[in-house]
Amino acid sequence: MDLATLLPAAVRIAQDAGDKIMAVYRTADFGVEHKQDDSPLTAADMASHHHIVDALTALTPQYPVLSEESAKLPFSERSQWQTYWLVDPLDGTREFIKRNGEFSTLIALVHNHQPILGVVHAPVLNETWFAHQGGGAFKIANGETFPISTRATGTPLKVMGSKSHRDPVMPQFLERIGEHEYAVMGSILKACLVAEGSADIYPRLGLTSEWDTAAAQIIVEEAGGHFTRTDMQPMRYNTKDSLLNPYFFVFGRDYRDWSQYLV
Repeated sequence: MDLATLLPAAVRIAQDAGDKIMAVYRTADFGVEHKQDDSPLTAADMASHHHIVDALTALTPQYPVLSEESAKLPFSERSQWQTYWLVDPLDGTREFIKRNGEFSTLIALVHNHQPILGVVHAPVLNETWFAHQGGGAFKIANGETFPISTRATGTPLKVMGSKSHRDPVMPQFLERIGEHEYAVMGSILKACLVAEGSADIYPRLGLTSEWDTAAAQIIVEEAGGHFTRTDMQPMRYNTKDSLLNPYFFVFGRDYRDWSQYLV
């Protein structure tokens, strides 16, 4: 694998998918449906899904693609994969429907159960975060590309939380960590703020799926930060039948055992 060659191609694919999302975003009717778990699905999700799957398949036909919108493959088949693309065509569909701009397109390449390449593209913000293993982390904003890095833990702590999902144990966690500022945002963009040094920690004490986190994980780690389960062990992918993640912490340069603040 030549990750340095694959990454620019993945960035372009994510940005092109963002253009397709924006074409729907500008219309009056998003074509909202609901999946079996009652989560929303729009025409933008599907337009992005089809573009990304087709483009990645053409780019690397040897690697399967697992997308949120095609995630019904049995583990007996997935378990044979050593390397595969893991995609969320539109992370933050609820934010998309609310038209608040806080959604993104996520593309990750996973190898031996860990992400080794990741792209997070925010179409409304027109910002893109990306990284590959051993290559550092970068951001594109205002037409310029520049390296990013996490920061040393600040005082007061800047803590990021979910805008559309209420984590029931979050209030107790916040009470225990001491002085802090708390801000909410949609999508995995919260982790990107940690990666670029704009926030200290994003604790996710609620359910997510593997396609929600893999792209941001490698970006955070290449930016010098940490992306761990709440038992402080590494996040791993495609190791079980369920594609749900454990609860997790995303935090910056300074390592701290954040599990001590959980009830």
